Amino acid sequence: MNNVDLIIDEGGVGLRLDKYLLTILDSFTRSQIKNAIDSGSVLVNGKVQKAGYLLKQNDNVVAQLEDTSKIYAKPENLPINIVYEDDDIVVINKEQGMVVHPAVGNRQGTLVNALLYSINSLSSVNGDVRPGIVHRIDKDTSGLLVVAKNDKAHLSLSKQIADKTCKRYYIALLQGHLKDDSGQIVTNIARDKNNRLKMAVVPSGTGKEAITNYTVEHYYKGYTLVKFELKTGRTHQIRVHSAYLKHPIVGDPLYNPNPCKFKLNGQLLHAYRLVLSHPTTNELMTFDAPLPDYFVEVLNKLEEQ
Repeated sequence: MNNVDLIIDEGGVGLRLDKYLLTILDSFTRSQIKNAIDSGSVLVNGKVQKAGYLLKQNDNVVAQLEDTSKIYAKPENLPINIVYEDDDIVVINKEQGMVVHPAVGNRQGTLVNALLYSINSLSSVNGDVRPGIVHRIDKDTSGLLVVAKNDKAHLSLSKQIADKTCKRYYIALLQGHLKDDSGQIVTNIARDKNNRLKMAVVPSGTGKEAITNYTVEHYYKGYTLVKFELKTGRTHQIRVHSAYLKHPIVGDPLYNPNPCKFKLNGQLLHAYRLVLSHPTTNELMTFDAPLPDYFVEVLNKLEEQ
């Protein structure tokens, strides 16, 4: 871990935040520093700033950066549910509790460890720590994600996500009853200043725009089953937006302060559908993943009430 806590003097005034950090942290790449800034690991005067922020006299820059060159993934014989595979892509139905790629505190047992063992080739766009990983879902969120087996496929899928032509659908059980049967949530999201494990809705002009469409699937006594479509892919987006509506996801340890009456290991949030164009054939492909058993058990109990 590299820790930075300094006051900007005349030599740093007018420099971009990312370029300044690049000059004093020569063991890090430009992309590593940008990712650290974007993830909220760098604060200027206690606030998250963009990579292009121009430094001013006496600015206080605080940063905690993990040198990912020290993190590497080894192949591990771990069970994974492969929904589809060809020469370009692999679609995985990830189980709850599995981290997608190695990081501090999770160097083993991740999806990447399993992929390295089971899949003969993975794209190199995201380096050795995240081979093949185009997008992620949280550790305790289950469901579908697509993995790229080569760089051409990776770039195609990344563009589809950026262009919003790759569609990702989720289903979640929320606390309470929503006022509207459907709607669109549009906010800005950034790292929570009071708890770095969390994200938070922040004022317009700060953070990154986050857009989520939702439709009520079913009302239960005290709960609502809701389907979501991600229009953007911010960290914890659906979890944050559900809490923003005052109806957090059941079992969410970060965003739901209410006691959970069910025995759960995390939030009842499942990526149930993925729609994409095949990187080589351009065929429109739709993949579906059924609700996991523990999710169905909760819904069955609610039906009985």
